[in-house]
Amino acid sequence: MRVISANLNGIRSATTKGFLAWLEGQDADFVCLQELKAQAADMKPEMLNPASLQGYFHYAEKKGYSGVGIYTRYQPEQVIEGLGVPEIDSEGRYIELVYGNVSVVSVYLPSGSSGDHRQEAKFAFMEHFYQHLGELAQRGREVVICGDWNIAHKEIDLKNWKGNLKNSGFLPEEREWMGKVLSDLEWVDVYRSLHPDTTDEAYTWWSNRGQAWAKNVGWRIDYQIATRELAQTAKTTSVYKEERFSDHAPLTVDYEWVV
Repeated sequence: MRVISANLNGIRSATTKGFLAWLEGQDADFVCLQELKAQAADMKPEMLNPASLQGYFHYAEKKGYSGVGIYTRYQPEQVIEGLGVPEIDSEGRYIELVYGNVSVVSVYLPSGSSGDHRQEAKFAFMEHFYQHLGELAQRGREVVICGDWNIAHKEIDLKNWKGNLKNSGFLPEEREWMGKVLSDLEWVDVYRSLHPDTTDEAYTWWSNRGQAWAKNVGWRIDYQIATRELAQTAKTTSVYKEERFSDHAPLTVDYEWVV
């Protein structure tokens, strides 16, 4: 089972940069998308069903903003949009496809970098999402949650950690929350389970300021987080950087698992 997570920073923009063409050669079972920055009326046929895959989407109410989706080759038994919290769900941040005893989720946590009001919205999301993660973990099903979590968990997850200790994405409260997701709730950070010590090659996002991409001054904020049994079947993982479709890079994991 090949699962890809990709923040597109606009599906229309990523399409013009070759994302869908790249996807044709990936033989993916699930492709979890974040930051569509589009609504249903903006989606062209090739964006809805690329590479013989079927797309499912949760759009934001605000035009050109947020939005998540999943491409898959399998017909889901159920599609769940949102967390059941109106102020969160209006921003299009969660979609889950259900198959028997397995779920695949695409999630896009808020960024708090634009001001205190958005950091508060991020903390509110984290509070609701933590409860949801606890419930998911106790359902006795296998789940993989892909997405842009907008949090670098540890110092090895970003280049300039000393300079970001007071910045959104690396705040002590955010990092502690991420740690509790992995320890108290027993979710597994799949990339780190296979590559516990990597630094520069682990980054998935680069600021558009300065020469962050050229100098690889990056952050690892895109994850595949899975329940323990499913995570243990992960065999390979990679961050694709040969082409740039977005300010994020796609994260691919191959699991020895059959849907």
